[in-house]
Amino acid sequence: MIKLKVKTGDTVKVIAGDHKGTTGKITRVYRDKNKAIVEGVNMVSKHTKPSAKNPQGGIVKMEAPIHISNLSLVSGASTAKGGAKKDSKKANKA
Repeated sequence: MIKLKVKTGDTVKVIAGDHKGTTGKITRVYRDKNKAIVEGVNMVSKHTKPSAKNPQGGIVKMEAPIHISNLSLVSGASTAKGGAKKDSKKANKA
């Protein structure tokens, strides 16, 4: 399995596709499919049957997964190895 550049909670920007330029927070990552769900991005309409949880049924808007290659990290934990220089002394990142 390859190492992913993003993880849950990171803020990302969509760099390709219909939602190009949109930023959002990652809510879930599917490592096996190399996809992630981003808040407010790639919204789809899902037709739901009536159930105990939703007795009315109908059309529900929800986020669909987007491929990780179409995302760019804006802010979040750094994935770089090594340390950062601070006051000309090397300090390890936590």
